[in-house]
Formats: sequence, structure tokens, C-alpha cells
Amino acid sequence: MSHLMGIDLGTSSVKVVLAGEGGHIDGLGSAENNIQQPQAGMAEQAPQEWWQSVVCAVRQALAGAEDSISVGAIGLDGQMHGTVLLDEDAQPLTPAVIWPDQRTERQVQEITELVGAKHLIEITGSPIAAGFQAATVRWFQQERPDIWEKTRWVLLPKDYLRWRLTGEFASDPSDACSTLLLDARTRDWSADLLSILEIDPEKMPPVQPSISVSGQLLAGAAAELGFPPGIPVITGAGDTASSVLGAGVTQPDTLLLNISTGGQLVQPVFDLQLDYEGRFHNFCTALEPRAHQAGWYKMGGILAAGLALRWLRDNVFANQGKQAYEQLTAWAEGVALGADGLLFLPHLVGERTPYMNSNARGMFLGLTLGHGQPHLVRAVMEGVGLAFYQAYGALVESGSPPERIVLAGGGARSPLWRQIMADIFNLPVQQLQVVEQSAMGAALLAGGGIGRFDPAAQAQHWAAYDPPVEPQKENHARYLNMTARFQHAYRLHQDDFR
Repeated sequence: MSHLMGIDLGTSSVKVVLAGEGGHIDGLGSAENNIQQPQAGMAEQAPQEWWQSVVCAVRQALAGAEDSISVGAIGLDGQMHGTVLLDEDAQPLTPAVIWPDQRTERQVQEITELVGAKHLIEITGSPIAAGFQAATVRWFQQERPDIWEKTRWVLLPKDYLRWRLTGEFASDPSDACSTLLLDARTRDWSADLLSILEIDPEKMPPVQPSISVSGQLLAGAAAELGFPPGIPVITGAGDTASSVLGAGVTQPDTLLLNISTGGQLVQPVFDLQLDYEGRFHNFCTALEPRAHQAGWYKMGGILAAGLALRWLRDNVFANQGKQAYEQLTAWAEGVALGADGLLFLPHLVGERTPYMNSNARGMFLGLTLGHGQPHLVRAVMEGVGLAFYQAYGALVESGSPPERIVLAGGGARSPLWRQIMADIFNLPVQQLQVVEQSAMGAALLAGGGIGRFDPAAQAQHWAAYDPPVEPQKENHARYLNMTARFQHAYRLHQDDFR
């Protein structure tokens, strides 16, 4: 049977998987992407370089697989929120503006006032933030009208790759909703928002289901990749939706908690569960809503998860080498819960859920002469867990709490962090064994697109987990007390942060 290919266009790299029978990875490739910062607060990437990274990663994956391998379909996923502007000849007019870009704070405020904060959330399910496509387009309209006037197509990052692969323009609900220009209920562009923001609907690609076939691999692209032409290319999804699918998290009873540089909490839901305080996002899943199939997910985020531990490693302990994290967590394992009264707020680069406050800052509270390096590490790991739990509180206010946590990302490899999360949340925690779950989600969509299987059902067979780490109830009670201190410390110092 032919293999399924998943291409994941991440921020820092492109990753490619060749998934065989049972979801076994028979080929894996990756290539780095560079981030350009022409001015402070800006973040851009060259779309042409994405394509070169795809070519490199695909050829690497093929080289690591058997010579006789064939590919039955190609699925895509990519970093959300970014903006690619193409001219009449479908050539980039400017580097792509990607999600970490902060140039649009004024436009975020303007859009919120123009549309109305509540009305915007009612249409899209989410508040707007800097780096989202709606705000970036507004910036080009106002700051670079010369580029905007030449713009024929407004694309998301993965949708630029699809054009390179097939010559077709399209998007899907899970990625398009992250623009804050999509009606989250109808799963199509909002005529109301496009009109208010003076965006010609003809500039936007058609929106179609994630598992639809959007085109066939062109001869030129096939030659660069090392494939025969004509392979079906599936519409695909935003990277979070693809990651959720690849992790086998398709029902509200499971929370996906990702400890990477930043951190995300994602819970699939059957209906939109709006938060008019704007503390979290509602986005479309890669699956169409059905009676027993969640069509949306709630997502909260913290900005410094693994980043906080990396900061401690590099700036406080001056980097301990390749085994640094193992050494740090070994120290922390020797410290009792609560780090002898030391509390850490991990808001090193501002904070998302629940504050949405770019001025929030990190702090250690309670330092004494009795605290040493191990206490600092334990406090950082617990502080990240408490920040996740605080974000989780906003998520579950509007719906049923989950029954278990699937833990993903680099931080999931730490047994101590797994136990801390289980104790803080008072839920069993299972580590996801699949590392490249976003690319695997894209491969699942590829299989669904050619009718090989139902992606939601197949995801349950492809995803593999370690045995659950059970919570210790007495520890949970102590962490609840720490959560109260954690929240009080933020409230007490939020004016100081400004």
C-alpha cells in the first residue's frame, strides 16, 4: 500500500513524515526556516525559502525510506495567523508577516473598536491579537498602500505551499479561522468583517474542508521533490488543529497540553463556547462538525513554558551543555513540593490566557538565603504548571472539564514535569509518544482525503501514549494553595509590571 505524506510548515522548521501501515513513520525529514527581524517587534519569513525547506525535507524523508516507496496522497499543515501577499502573477510582494510579529498593536485596537469586541468574538469565536492576518492586512492598507493595491491574493503560510504544489488557491476552516476574518459557525469568510475592513472577497481563497482534494501535484513541483506528477494534494489544516488530530485528541474528555517554547491547552468541543472576556480562543478543528465529532476547539496559551526553563539554563546557570535539562530536573527532584516557599511567575514575555497582557513580567517571590539552584529549577517548573492551570480555569468555566491530559512537546519528556502536571490538575497525564504529531495529523488528513479511512477513527489507532501518571490528591491540595498565592502575586504587581 502506498504511503501518506504529511508536510508541517512550522515557524522554525519544515518537518515531513512518510506514514506507512498503522501510522508507522518510514521516512522523516526536516529543514530549518529563518526568521527575519527588519525592525524591533517585527517577524518575517520568505515564502520562497519555505518552498526550499519543503524540497529539502521531502528529499531527506525519501532518502531515509525504502527505494520502492510510493506516495498515495500529500497532506499539509502550517503555522497559523501569518500573511502572504501575492500579485497578479502569484509572486510574493513582500516577505510573509508571521504570528510573532508585534507591529499591529494599533490595528488590533482599531479593529476591536470598529467591529466591537463582543461582536468580533460572536462572529469569529476569538479576540484578535497582533500577528493575526486581519490586523496585518489592516497594517498594509494603512502603512504600505502601494503593496496592498498590487495584492491579488491574501494567503496563509500553508496555502502558499499548496499553490506551489498544485497551482490552486484554497484554504480550510481550521487555518482560516485564525485570520479573524472567518465566521466560525458557517466556516466561511465573514462578509460582514470583510466589508468593515475593506477587503475585497476576491482576494481571499475559497474555503473548503480539510480532507478535500485541492489539486494534483504539478510536474515542475514533482520534479523538484522527486515524485511523479499527479499525486493528490489534500487541503490540510492549521498546525494546532493538525497536532490535535495527530495526538488522537478528538473528544472533549481529553485535554492536549503542549509544553514547548510556549504552551498550549486545547480541548475539542461540539459547540462554540464563547468567552466574551476574550481570555481564550475558539477555532475550528480539522474535522467537520457532526453528532459525535467535535468541530471546534478551545485554546488557551501561555507564552513561556519550556522557554522559562531555557532562560534559567542559559542566563542563570550559563548553560550546562547537552545534558543540561537532565541535570536541572535531577536537582529539582531533590526539592520538596513548593520549593520551600519559593514561587515563580513565568510571564517573561508577557502573557496570554487569561490576562492577554503584553506588559506582564516574570518574578521570583520568597527568596531566602536557604534557597539554592535546585529550588530555582523546581520553582520554575511548578510556576509553568500553575500558569497552565490558571489558563485551564478560564477554559473550563464555559464547559465540561476533561477527564485526562495528553502531554506533548519537549517538556513532556520530563518525568518530574509529568507528575507536577498530574498533581496540579488532579488528572491522569499520559505522554504522547509521537513527536511529530502535526505532520502526522497532515498525513491522517491525506488518508481521509483519498477515502482510505476516517481520520478521526484512524487517529485513535495511530496515536500512542505512555502509561498514565496518576495524581496524588494530597499534592493537589497543596498546589491549590500555591495557585491562590500565584494569582495574588500577579494582581498585586500588575501595576508594577507596567
